[in-house]
Amino acid sequence: MKPTFLSITLKTTLTHTVTYFLMGLAALLLLGYADKYADPSVAVLMRQTTDPLVAAGPLFQVIRGALFGIVVFLLRDLVLERKNGWLTLWAVLVIVGVISPFGAAPASIEGMIYTTLPLWFHISGLPEILLQSLLLAGIATWWINHPQNKWMGWLMGVIFVIILLLGTAGVLAGLGILPILA
Repeated sequence: MKPTFLSITLKTTLTHTVTYFLMGLAALLLLGYADKYADPSVAVLMRQTTDPLVAAGPLFQVIRGALFGIVVFLLRDLVLERKNGWLTLWAVLVIVGVISPFGAAPASIEGMIYTTLPLWFHISGLPEILLQSLLLAGIATWWINHPQNKWMGWLMGVIFVIILLLGTAGVLAGLGILPILA
């Protein structure tokens, strides 16, 4: 049975949100994002890691994940029905979403040309972005292509709910509503 639009979109949404959060957390802790974002040349454009909207970031990934799910559905013949289709998805994510988006985003060609962000900032974010997009492509296509593995749904679902709760708590703490976490 071929996966439905709903199952593809749901699995891609959960996978994106989980991989985005885990890679973001790892980058925050291992790559010193708090210091990098506080650099005066970066702080004029990027919110600080303590900003409530940054804490809300994982909550917004549900929307992005659903949009990625639509793309996976539209490309399903190339991505889901071929042996290494996940590589095709990863290439699309990296080429269109990272290196060549239509806006001047950090780590993109346009960002390097049109923003005043230093080159080190563009390059230093690439490991997180490339690994997260790789995990999204690999895990989502595997999960969609192996619906019999119910444990994956439970695992991703539980982690997804925890991420949403943590994001909500972070926003509330940042706004001073939940002072125990502030």
